[in-house]
Amino acid sequence: MSRPARALLNAEALRHNLELVRRRAPGARIMAVVKANGYGHGIDWVARTLAGVDAFAVASVEEAIQLRESGIAPPIVLLEGFFDASDAALLRRHGLVPVVHHDLQLAILEGSPDAVPEQLWIKIDTGMHRVGFAPQDVPGALVRAQRLPAIQKIGAMTHFANADDVNDALTSEQIARFRASLDGAALETSLANSAGVLGWPESHGDWVRPGIMLYGASPLMGRSADELGLRPVMTLQTALIAVQRRRQGDAIGYGGDYRCPEDMPVGVAAIGYGDGYPRHASQGTPVLVNGQRAPLIGRVSMDMITLDLRAQPNARVGDPVTLWGEGLPVNEVAQFAGTISYELLCHVAGRVPRVAN
Repeated sequence: MSRPARALLNAEALRHNLELVRRRAPGARIMAVVKANGYGHGIDWVARTLAGVDAFAVASVEEAIQLRESGIAPPIVLLEGFFDASDAALLRRHGLVPVVHHDLQLAILEGSPDAVPEQLWIKIDTGMHRVGFAPQDVPGALVRAQRLPAIQKIGAMTHFANADDVNDALTSEQIARFRASLDGAALETSLANSAGVLGWPESHGDWVRPGIMLYGASPLMGRSADELGLRPVMTLQTALIAVQRRRQGDAIGYGGDYRCPEDMPVGVAAIGYGDGYPRHASQGTPVLVNGQRAPLIGRVSMDMITLDLRAQPNARVGDPVTLWGEGLPVNEVAQFAGTISYELLCHVAGRVPRVAN
């Protein structure tokens, strides 16, 4: 029998979340973000399951080529654009749409006319202060882009810094700066990430770029996925491989950080940081054993975690253990681990089989 750790993937949930995007942004086309191996779910499976979206977005040429070699036909947008002339040479060959955010990228295209794609996006820095043209530099960048041979369509894009907080005024300021920077130019626009789709309808524009919401995690502070109508796509699951009776005062695991407060059953589950479960998950992080909550005790090790089974005295070896997913939101686990749902999903290791249903 193989090791029981599995990432169960729910295609129906993924399509449900896509339909929620359509309902919340009915006037916009959808650019589904599938970078980082489809947020850990498997880029090919995600793209095939999301057949019917208007475009896909990735972080690198390598991710885009993988999709093309898997038979994915819709436009593929490179969110970081291209990194050098060799990358640029692949744009037209594979029908890729770069996001141009720096003068150097424009210079590469100007010096490589055979590489110029039919479409590109101009990235505008409206307040994220990461990449993008400053608003005052946008007119000049657009003129240079419009002069490129073969260009048929140019869009304008920005990215929100604080859209997860619907009470933060920066998002409204970013929307206003974005519109002002275009100065009436008739370009297709894309502003809204998942938080924008759900929390800022005025940001929807011509294209929305849902990412984390497609995978069933909440992008908004203080709002659960269930409240937002999202369904988890990944359920990370394993099983108990040992149930031991421990005595009061027994130290559990590396460093002996946890000592049993009384005689108690302790379960061992086959999952650890080698599988992508967060090493810094704190004492008390919930898991589900037989569908019921049980707290993590002791340190997370590479291949195993230990669980307090006092509330489940009848638990046995082989019983199912859910780390997140159906019945246990990944956002909640992320809070206990001092991180975000994005990181947990993206970090599920390759050695964990993805099992689609």
